[in-house]
Amino acid sequence: MEVTPELFVTFRLPPELAALQDGRFTLHLSHGESPQLPDAQRAAVRGLVTNGIRGADRALIDYFPNLEIIASLGIGLDALDLAAARSRKLVVTHTPGVVADDVADLAMALLIDRCRHVQEANRFLLAGKWSKGPFPLARSLTGMTLGIVGLGAIGAAVARRAEAFCMRVKWYGPRAKPAVAQEYVPDLVQLATQSDALVIACAGGPATRHLINAPVLRALGEQGILVNVARGSVVDSAALIAALKSGELGTAALDVFEQQPQVPPELLSMSHVLLTPHLGTATRETRGRMGAMVIQSLLDHFSGRPPKNRVA
Repeated sequence: MEVTPELFVTFRLPPELAALQDGRFTLHLSHGESPQLPDAQRAAVRGLVTNGIRGADRALIDYFPNLEIIASLGIGLDALDLAAARSRKLVVTHTPGVVADDVADLAMALLIDRCRHVQEANRFLLAGKWSKGPFPLARSLTGMTLGIVGLGAIGAAVARRAEAFCMRVKWYGPRAKPAVAQEYVPDLVQLATQSDALVIACAGGPATRHLINAPVLRALGEQGILVNVARGSVVDSAALIAALKSGELGTAALDVFEQQPQVPPELLSMSHVLLTPHLGTATRETRGRMGAMVIQSLLDHFSGRPPKNRVA
């Protein structure tokens, strides 16, 4: 009788990974808590299935002595201890190339709302206030300057959409890209000063932690709009809350948070802030493609084939 590979799943199994339960694998399911398996089961686990937020730290990797592969649902690698995986010679895969358009769509939706105040207008109408007078005027996206922090696949997709809305696009990153048509601004405070709105689309991790800090928010200004669809760690939450409270920053739209799913209570009480629960890749189409990539990586590995989306 063929023995199926045993996997530990670090998060609540989503619909896009339901096919893991079709008998090709033996699953040990988690709801986000640390694993507590009998020694025999711990030794039997050969694969770890995680996502870009939960990741896998050294303690989790070391918990499974016979681990061979970590398959991550997502593109972010900042929560994965790649050094620990490398020291164990583990295969690590993720799901690149399929998330940029959906995340960029959400970034534009958040930006449009913060300019046109769609959610506030809806509440205004439902409260019966329209008969008493018109809704206050909003702002036009046309002619605005949009600064993009990080011009990878997601940032470039945001740029294309913004230009279709007749916005001027500038961007910041660790280095210029000669083939990119949009203007590169090598100083982030300078970019914020020149921008009406700033979209965060860079990678997370130590290199970008609190990249968006008090000076950047101050430079964006009292009419400025901050949109974050990257990682919560990129924005200094305390500085953001202070800037929103004082009026140094106009408004913000956040899809990610430093300690998610916990959200700072101060943000929850602000009527001029738009908050969403990490919806960047949350469409049936994209999550379906991501799930299929995870499953294919596992099938390839346990069949002796090198997975296509292996992290270097």
